[in-house]
Amino acid sequence: MSDEYEDLQDTYPGAGTFKFGDTAKLSKRLLALVRAGHKRAISGALTDFADDPQSIPVVGRCDIATNWDGTPAIVIRTVKVEQVRFCDVTEEMALAEGENIDLEGWQDDHKAYFERNGGFDPEMMLVFEHFEVVDDLAGRG
Repeated sequence: MSDEYEDLQDTYPGAGTFKFGDTAKLSKRLLALVRAGHKRAISGALTDFADDPQSIPVVGRCDIATNWDGTPAIVIRTVKVEQVRFCDVTEEMALAEGENIDLEGWQDDHKAYFERNGGFDPEMMLVFEHFEVVDDLAGRG
């Protein structure tokens, strides 16, 4: 573990790490949306947490989002967690993710994402996390 991660673990005990997106380009775009204040939610397939149930977001916990290269980028705090079927995501929820201008765009993009990453079913369960930015680590270190 690098000194930087040790310092962050001291500051944010119990914080997990994760990356936004599934490519370097998407990760960079999503981090920019977070930094601009547009993205305040993230969703993932519930099945992605099967091997590590403790990584499911917990209200009040801080987690570290990394750049694609694994360096710390931002620290977020979970403010709300919902388990919801893909088909039941509301427009308000979709827009909180900050990536699209309407629910249909969110559905199209996320369907493609889930198809690339293990499969898609309109009734698949999602973990939908609302968060706030606690610390922007850009330029740190």
